[in-house]
Amino acid sequence: MDFYNFEQMKKQFLGKALALFEGFRKHKITTADLEAAELKAKKLDVRKEDFQILIAMCKDTFSGKYKMNKWNLSVIVATIVYVISPLDAIPDVIPVLGWVDDITIIGYAVAKLSEEILQYKLFRKQALVNQS
Repeated sequence: MDFYNFEQMKKQFLGKALALFEGFRKHKITTADLEAAELKAKKLDVRKEDFQILIAMCKDTFSGKYKMNKWNLSVIVATIVYVISPLDAIPDVIPVLGWVDDITIIGYAVAKLSEEILQYKLFRKQALVNQS
């Protein structure tokens, strides 16, 4: 496959991934979804820690421990649902490429939520200090 065809394919799949992501933003996430996300996080190598922090942010927001605006929460929910969903721009059964869209979506969410993630990390650090 030459570089031009690869770039075309990448643009096509990224567009499909973002369209699915937008649809998932309205999903009502469940405990089962969060458990599935934690299992999937173990397979994400490069984005494992980023995905785990998104899961933790979601859990702490739903439990009332952490406050976050609805738009940021919807980005996190969409990211989690996209990663655990069998509906992917590139199906996970395709070796290597099947995880590229998941990793890309996580990267997109982390970039969009960089300030919120920093605030959350400070919140967690303060919570640990308060427990001591």
